[in-house]
Amino acid sequence: MKHFNRRQFLQAGLSFLPIAATANYFPEKIKPRLSFSTLGCPDWSFGEILDFAVAHDYQGIELRGIKRQMDLTQCPEFNSLNAIKDSRRQVADKKLKIVDLGSSAALHHINKADRQKNIDEAKRFIDLAEALDCPYVRVFPNNLPKDDTRAAVMELIIQGLQVLGDHARGSKVTVLLESHGDVVRIADLEKIMTAVAHKQVGLIWDITNMWAVTREEPGDVYLRLNNYIRHVHIKDAKIAADGKLSYVLLGKGDTPIMQAIKLLHKNNYKGYYSFEWEKLWHPEIDVPEIALADFPRAIKEAFL
Repeated sequence: MKHFNRRQFLQAGLSFLPIAATANYFPEKIKPRLSFSTLGCPDWSFGEILDFAVAHDYQGIELRGIKRQMDLTQCPEFNSLNAIKDSRRQVADKKLKIVDLGSSAALHHINKADRQKNIDEAKRFIDLAEALDCPYVRVFPNNLPKDDTRAAVMELIIQGLQVLGDHARGSKVTVLLESHGDVVRIADLEKIMTAVAHKQVGLIWDITNMWAVTREEPGDVYLRLNNYIRHVHIKDAKIAADGKLSYVLLGKGDTPIMQAIKLLHKNNYKGYYSFEWEKLWHPEIDVPEIALADFPRAIKEAFL
C-alpha cells in the first residue's frame, strides 16, 4: 500500500457513515452488537464476507486478513485511496461497520529491527483504520521470558503502546492490546495498562485465551480490567488434560464463555461481541458456513 498521511485520507472525502443493521435473532431492547473475525473465513472475498454478515444478523466485521493476505494495507480493497473509498461505500451500503483491524504487530520483540518493523506495521494499520472509520486496531504481545529480562520486555510492551497511542492522537482510533500468548494474567495486563495510561490505548479481552491458561474467573478479570476493555473476542474450546485446546461451537466447550458474556451484558458493555473462529490457524475445525452461522443463534442464550 502506498503510504498516505492522515491529511490525504481526510481530504479524499471518505465520510460514509454506516447504519446499524436490523435485528432478526434478538428483541431490539436486548440486541447485542455482533461481529466476526475474518480469521474464520480465510478464503472468502470481501464481498462474500459482507454478504454473509448481512444474511446472518451481524452488525460488524473484524478484519484479520482477506484471502489469506494478513497485511490489510496490501489487500486490493485498501491499497489506494480510491479502493478505500469504494470499500467504505460497500460496507455502508450493507449497513455494516468495520469494528477492528487485526494487525500482526507484536510488541514483545527485543531486537531493534524486528521491533521497528512491528511498530511500523501497527502505524500503517492505525492510518488505515482512520481512513475506514474503524475505531480499533489490534496489536498483541506473545512471549514473556521467565528469567530476569521479563521486566524489561514488559517495559518494551508499555513503551510500544505509548508510541502507538501517540501516533493515533488526533484520530478516533484506539490501539488495543489483546490478551494473548504469555500476557494473559490479570496482574500483568493491569500493570501494562496502568503504566501506559493513554486514552487511545485499551484492551481486547480474549476470554478463552486468558482462562485456558490462568483459570482466573471472568468476574475477577472484569473487576480489575473493565476500565480498559473496549472489545472482546468470543470463542469456546474443549480443553484436554495436557492443556491443548480444541475449538468448538459456542456453548459446546469447557470454558466459562457464557458466564463472561452474561457478565458483560449485565454491566452494560456497549462494544461488539466478536466471534474469533480460528479457521486459518486450525483448518481442521468446522467450515465458516457452519460456525459463523451458528454464533448469532448460540450467543442468544446468554441474553435471555
